[in-house]
Amino acid sequence: MAPTTPGYSVLFLCMGNICRSPTAHGVFRHRVQAAGLTDRVRVDSAGTHNYHPGEPPDHRSQKHATRRGYDLSDLKARQMLLADFETHDLVLAMDWDNLAMAQDLCPPQHAHKLRRLTEFCLRMDSPVVPDPYYGGATGFDDVLDLVEDACEGLLKHVQRELQTRSR
Repeated sequence: MAPTTPGYSVLFLCMGNICRSPTAHGVFRHRVQAAGLTDRVRVDSAGTHNYHPGEPPDHRSQKHATRRGYDLSDLKARQMLLADFETHDLVLAMDWDNLAMAQDLCPPQHAHKLRRLTEFCLRMDSPVVPDPYYGGATGFDDVLDLVEDACEGLLKHVQRELQTRSR
């Protein structure tokens, strides 16, 4: 029997799980697949609020993601659960409000898993991924720009973590 290779799990978090976090989910999943790590890295997304349970990502998020080669059509909104802190290695919030809500729910032993996605940006400098929901089309492209940059840095981080766990 072959030894089990340690894996890694990332949860992306925004308010309703229909714009920013599913966009990050789709972009990072694409990066993970391209890196050949699908069998070792689990990607998920959720919302701090239960506004859209079971709904697909916002049609504007899907349209803009598709233009850049990301498929979000299989994703469905769900609310973050207490169990998410146990099952994920990183819980990445899109902004300060969602980070604060997650911190309020998070058991102290898992607090180290909570971060903002933009901490992983390599080129762009933004403390948050702004919510595009009430804005125009450029907001969805701005989200993708930030998310693509952050997911590039995040993939490097996860690859280092996987190497450390394999030792």
